Amino acid sequence: MSELLPPEGGEDLVSIGEPGAGHDIGVYGAPRPAVPQRVPLAPRTKGCASGAGSGVMADPASFKRLPEWLKVKLPGEGEYAETKALLREKKLVTVCEEARCPNLGHCWARGTATIMILGELCTRRCGFCAVAPGRPNGYVDWDEPRRVGEAVAAMNLKHTVITSVARDDLKDGGSTIFAQVIEAIRKRSGTVIEVLIPDFRGSAADLQRVIDAGPEVINHNLETIARLHSSVRPSARYDRSLELLQRVAASGTGIKAKSGLMVGLGETEAEMEQTMRDLRAHDCHLLTIGQYLRPSKMHLAVHEYVHPDQFARYQQMAEAMGFESVASGPLVRSSYHADLLAGTVKPGEASKAE
Repeated sequence: MSELLPPEGGEDLVSIGEPGAGHDIGVYGAPRPAVPQRVPLAPRTKGCASGAGSGVMADPASFKRLPEWLKVKLPGEGEYAETKALLREKKLVTVCEEARCPNLGHCWARGTATIMILGELCTRRCGFCAVAPGRPNGYVDWDEPRRVGEAVAAMNLKHTVITSVARDDLKDGGSTIFAQVIEAIRKRSGTVIEVLIPDFRGSAADLQRVIDAGPEVINHNLETIARLHSSVRPSARYDRSLELLQRVAASGTGIKAKSGLMVGLGETEAEMEQTMRDLRAHDCHLLTIGQYLRPSKMHLAVHEYVHPDQFARYQQMAEAMGFESVASGPLVRSSYHADLLAGTVKPGEASKAE
């Protein structure tokens, strides 16, 4: 979706590091034009876009044939066309497209989509993720909160999920825009708001900015077990992510803490059990568990396609540990049927408000 990048002339660019620009968030590094730059296509197993981190190189020849339980219908039914048209009209990015979610057709047909704010270039280069890495160089679209608010109001959903790329180039990690987006939605809609946030490099102040904006759910994905973290999420930290979730739960606001895990990367059942126990020990309320699907030969290889019976077992284990709600299945993703997981709607109820 390169058409959503700023024009070459830079007429609409605002460098938040510029004196007198009206914004004082700040950008890391030397002053530069706020022009996002893509990075050359390279294996996504060697850390963030700046080159930090290290990982395990994927085997280009190790693609595995999908089992029947992972095959999905092509998009185009229901409200798919209307959802797509609205997002294009508002010039908004979705994680559904950028992360190549297998549920895109299903969710858009229901009139739901997960909007991705703060651009389409991520400052990290996780080994599992299809979102394009790059150097945003401090570019921020300050009109984005208004457009998101208008789109959410038009979608008329009972439950809305907003996520973002990681913005390690911004000194606030993008938390100010998250807060502005939540405020813009509140002005226009009564929807329940769920935000799927990055770790803000462990900044308690940045996280608090999002908490103070008052979403009902804050989701931060742990993604994988501790042993695999250095290769799957080289720019993140297992303990740091757990601490973020605990801060949400301990905020006294009633915001629910949510997280997600992937399987099929070589984890064992015992390691998954320990990871779920770690999440519960840090007061995580909601949990999703889904199959890792390799986006390209540049990404980590799939170790195995986990059978649906094992997903059912993981769900039973998680529920026994006291998670408030669990979604576990091959095609489950962080925001898949998020309204059901959070209890905003009940099974059989419509996602749209009347």
